[in-house]
Amino acid sequence: MKRIIVVILMMIVLPLTLVGCGQEEVKLSEYTLNLEYDEEGKLLKGVEEVCYVNSSDTSFNNLLFHLYANAFREDAKNKPYTVASQNKAFPNGESYGDIVINSVKSGESELKFEIVGEDKNILSVTLPTELFPEESVLLQINFEVKLANINHRLGYGDNAINFGNFYPIACVYESGNGFITDVYSSNGDPFYSDCANYKVKMSYPDSFVMASSGEVLSSNSEDGKTTVYIEGNKIRDFCFVLSKNFKMISREVKGVKLNYYYYNDTTSENSLQVACDSVAFFNENFGEYPYTTLNIVETNFLNGGMEYPNLVMISDTCSSASEYQYVIVHEIAHQWWYGVVGNNEYSSAWQDEGLTEYSTMLFYKKNTQYNENFDELILNATSTYKHFVQVYTDINGKAVDTSMSRRLDEFATEPEYVHCTYTKGVLMFNTLREMVGERKFTKALRDYYRRYSYKNASPAEMIASFEGSTGYELESFFNSWLSGAVQIL
Repeated sequence: MKRIIVVILMMIVLPLTLVGCGQEEVKLSEYTLNLEYDEEGKLLKGVEEVCYVNSSDTSFNNLLFHLYANAFREDAKNKPYTVASQNKAFPNGESYGDIVINSVKSGESELKFEIVGEDKNILSVTLPTELFPEESVLLQINFEVKLANINHRLGYGDNAINFGNFYPIACVYESGNGFITDVYSSNGDPFYSDCANYKVKMSYPDSFVMASSGEVLSSNSEDGKTTVYIEGNKIRDFCFVLSKNFKMISREVKGVKLNYYYYNDTTSENSLQVACDSVAFFNENFGEYPYTTLNIVETNFLNGGMEYPNLVMISDTCSSASEYQYVIVHEIAHQWWYGVVGNNEYSSAWQDEGLTEYSTMLFYKKNTQYNENFDELILNATSTYKHFVQVYTDINGKAVDTSMSRRLDEFATEPEYVHCTYTKGVLMFNTLREMVGERKFTKALRDYYRRYSYKNASPAEMIASFEGSTGYELESFFNSWLSGAVQIL
C-alpha cells in the first residue's frame, strides 16, 4: 500500500441528581409524545409533553426548541437539499410541508410563544416562572406537521414515509454560548441534541407497518387503526418510518434484536447478516450497544443513509448490494458515534462522521468475508482526497480550504463538506492509529465511548480523552489536521 505522507507543523510530544416532574429523581429531560397520522391529509397531529430539566448553571425565563420541520417550507431560506439534488429529492414534482404550533401550556395556563430564528426554525416559549438550575418544568405543546412529498428525512415517498426530526426538540444549552439555534443545512446532519427519556403513543392506519426508535411495549388494532406504545430511555432523538410495503426479518446478537424492514432488497438475508456482524464488531471494539433493539430500514431517501437512535435509514437508491451493505455498516457505527456519544454535528461534523467512516473501514479490515480490502479503502480515500484538492485548486486558481473544523454552512459545496469531514477524517484517524498503535487506538475508542456515553463531547474533550488513553500529547496533531495545515502528498 502507498503510505500517506503528512506534513505536520507541530511535532507530537510523548507524555506527559436532579428533581424531575414526576415522583422519581431523574437526570434527563422527558418527552411524552401522543401522535396520530392522518394518511388522507398527509398530516401528523401531536401533543408533546416535555419535562425539561435545567441541568445548566444558569436560570432561564424562556426555553428554545428546534423546529426542523420548517426547513421543508416553500419559502425556507435554508433548503434541506442542494440545487443539484433537487430532482432526486422531488421525483413527483416540488412539494412542501411545515410544522404549526397550535398552543403551548403549563398545566392549565396558556403560555406565550413565538416562532423566531432567521428561518422560522426556533420555538421560543416564555416560562410561567424563572427556571433555576436543578429545577424542572412541564410543558405541553400541541402541534401539526404537514408532510412534503420528498425523499428526505421527513416526508413521504413512493414506498415509505419518514418521520425524522419532526417534533419540537429542546435546543442544547452551552455555558458561555447559550442555546444553540443553528438553522437547517443541506450539508451534513444539522442536528445537536441532549439524550432524554421518551414515551410515545402512536396511531396510524392498519395498512401500515411501523419501525421506530425505542422499544415497542404493546400494540393493538381497533376500527382500522393501530396504536403502538413505545418507550426509549437515554436516547438522543426519536424517529419512525411507516410503509405499506414493509417485510421484516429479525435476528439476535448478544441480547440485541435486529429487525430489518425492507421492500425491494432481493438480498435481504445478506443485508441483515452484515448488520449483525457490524453490531458484533462494534460491541467488541468500542463497547456494548446499550439498547435492546436496532431497526435497519430500507426507505426512499435522497442520500445513502441516516442515523437515529435504534433506527437507521438505508436509501433504496444505492447502486449495488455492496454499496447498500457499506451504508448499513456506516449507519450502524453511528449508533456509537452520535447515538450514545454525541457531539455538535453542525460545528464539528468530522467528530462523528470522520470517526464513523473510519470505524466502517475497521469493520471491513476484520470482516474480510465482505471482500472490501482495508488497504485499498485507505488508498482510495487518499487518492480521492488528493484529486478533490487538485480539482478545486485548478477551478478556483488558489489553494482550497481544507480545514475540518468548520460549521456546515461554511462549506461552499457538498463535495467540499464530504471530503473535509468524511475522507480527511478517515485519513486523520488512520494516521493516528498508525502512530499510537492498534492496541492504544482501540483503547482510546473504548475509553471515549465509556466516558461520554449519553453526553455530548466537545472536540477538546475528545482530544483530551484520546490523550489520556494513549499517553501521547495529541492537541497539536489534531489541530494541524483540523486547521488545514496538514498536507497529504
